[in-house]
Amino acid sequence: MKHYFFFTAIIFLAVLGCIFTVEKTDLLNLRKIDITAEVHESGGNSTLIWERLPYPCYYRIDTYIKTTGTVTGEPIYEHVKSEFTTMPSCTVSSAPIPFYYRITAYGMFGAVTPPSSPIPTPYFMTKSPIPISHYTEEQPASLMPFLVWHSIPNAVLYEVEILSAPPSKEGGTELSPTNHLTSTQNIFTNGWQADLRPYETHEKLYWRVRALGLKHEPIGEFSVAEPLYLDKSAEFPNRPIPNTYDLVLNFHQPIYPVYQWIPLNGVTHYEVELLTEPPTQKHGTKPDPKRVWAQTISATNAIYDEYARPYAGKYYWRVRGLDTQGNTVGTWSDLASFTVDAPPENRLYAAALGDSITHGGGAISSSPAFLEYSYTTYLPFACLNLGRSGDTAHTTLERFEQDVLPLHPANLLILTGSNSLRATGITAQDIIDDLNELQKKCLAHDIRPIFLTLLPLNPERISLAFHSETDLSWRWKMTAVNMWIRSQDFCIDIEPYFYDAQKQILDPRLSTDGLHPDIDGKRMMAEIINQHRNVFQELP
Repeated sequence: MKHYFFFTAIIFLAVLGCIFTVEKTDLLNLRKIDITAEVHESGGNSTLIWERLPYPCYYRIDTYIKTTGTVTGEPIYEHVKSEFTTMPSCTVSSAPIPFYYRITAYGMFGAVTPPSSPIPTPYFMTKSPIPISHYTEEQPASLMPFLVWHSIPNAVLYEVEILSAPPSKEGGTELSPTNHLTSTQNIFTNGWQADLRPYETHEKLYWRVRALGLKHEPIGEFSVAEPLYLDKSAEFPNRPIPNTYDLVLNFHQPIYPVYQWIPLNGVTHYEVELLTEPPTQKHGTKPDPKRVWAQTISATNAIYDEYARPYAGKYYWRVRGLDTQGNTVGTWSDLASFTVDAPPENRLYAAALGDSITHGGGAISSSPAFLEYSYTTYLPFACLNLGRSGDTAHTTLERFEQDVLPLHPANLLILTGSNSLRATGITAQDIIDDLNELQKKCLAHDIRPIFLTLLPLNPERISLAFHSETDLSWRWKMTAVNMWIRSQDFCIDIEPYFYDAQKQILDPRLSTDGLHPDIDGKRMMAEIINQHRNVFQELP
């Protein structure tokens, strides 16, 4: 028996020696391989796929965000996370964020290939929307199909064109002069339920979509025309679709959730209900008896939860259309969910407190559920988003005990007061007093208050986007508030980065609506904050 174990050990060591020799001497020339990969998509889900190496190994996938290049000293790529797999594939985000991936193969004794060249995803660089919905001859559409596509960065709305045959020219920014049947620009999210009943004599149509800006100017080009086979006998979809497309994977959402959906054609009233367990009836038409919260809204495709959801666990939500009498149109939607993680065992390192600029959202139509419009998404450290849309400096102060104190973060990024700037009747001293009180509360509980200076406004854009006027003294108020912020022990000055060429107003290239920075603006905010990590309090 002793001889058996001895020879087994010898064989095992010999095998290890062979593996070590192969990996360390690179007998298979693996170190000359630059792994390449492509993004494959199915049903809106994206997968990065590469060729399996001719050697038993596992793979490390490093995710990076490409920086804007406007902040001195920032690297080209900021590392976000690492994950490992034994398969030559991994799920990736289809959100319009400049994500890049590097793949490294590992053997038993370390890396056997160099990290690959950065591999981009197509969703940030595309010139036109990428369709998610595909209706083929084998799987045709009803006469009222949902047409869904990946969102385009900074798009305010979309235009869909329906054609009887392919357009005379693919792409471009103009409607096709031939084969055009109809089009609509009244689409404020990345999906639309078309009404094709006027074209029921056709067996096959085509559709394409383009993104538009605040003044309905084209953002990029029309997508390639997509065939649309029809089945006149197919039932119409009768429930809205929770818009969980283009999610940013493995990132924390704000503690004030936003629920968004793709609406039913012609339906203007909706109700969202929130549950802590799946509903008793999958679809149905009645409210679930165990729901914990519900809210109705009209003429929109998103509801902002007025309550914070900081408690760990899995939450479920769904949406239904309503008629003017409050009756369900069709049925409840499919179920969507989100998970709130338990607080860290050690103290929370950082949180961000403020109004909608912190909460997220941008380009008017993109709510904070689209995490690409949240600056906390781009921070290279964990930072819980405690923002709430609509806050003034005073209402942010009022919820300190409710939203901040239970979490007790070591560092609190504070950016609030922009809504106070544009409101008449609120003075600079009012804002300063609220910020000063916030600071006192933080220091009394060993929370480091790190103030961000207020951003300039663009009153013309605010008027176009929100049909509201801005206090004529906003600039004076901002200057006074920011002078106070810069005099505090812990502050980060982001204001100078956001002006237009004349140094007068918020740069339209960074903010569609003149108030909320869009994706590049949020990326810049995170990069500036990261450059000032020296003001953060380190955890013991």
